[in-house]
Amino acid sequence: MITYIYWAVVIGIMAVLGFLLGRNKKWKPAMIACSIVFFIGLLAYYFHFQQVFVKHYGGVMSITVPDGQQHITATWKDDNLWIENYNPETNTCHFNEYSKGNLLQGKVTIKNCSPVALQRSVPSGVHQSAQ
Repeated sequence: MITYIYWAVVIGIMAVLGFLLGRNKKWKPAMIACSIVFFIGLLAYYFHFQQVFVKHYGGVMSITVPDGQQHITATWKDDNLWIENYNPETNTCHFNEYSKGNLLQGKVTIKNCSPVALQRSVPSGVHQSAQ
């Protein structure tokens, strides 16, 4: 919802600029001004507001778990989202940071991870056979 309000404000500013400059038949400056406002709004959203909206105001954000990995957990550190995934093929856990605008993405790899959370998820009546 907050994202829709943000974009409504950006589009409103563009409309006001277009109206004020366009009424004097200055369409070229009006289009340039509207384009500048749009790109500033887009950059501000991508590099600052997206994760702030998600964390503090219930915005929406989608992240895809890489193929071959299993999701374990997600947590916030300040306004950056950290995702932990497990790769069963290499027995490693990967912490990936999703920072504002993806400028400062941290990554931590834990070798020989064998996460306890995934070991507990096996139903109690199921026994794994030794191969």
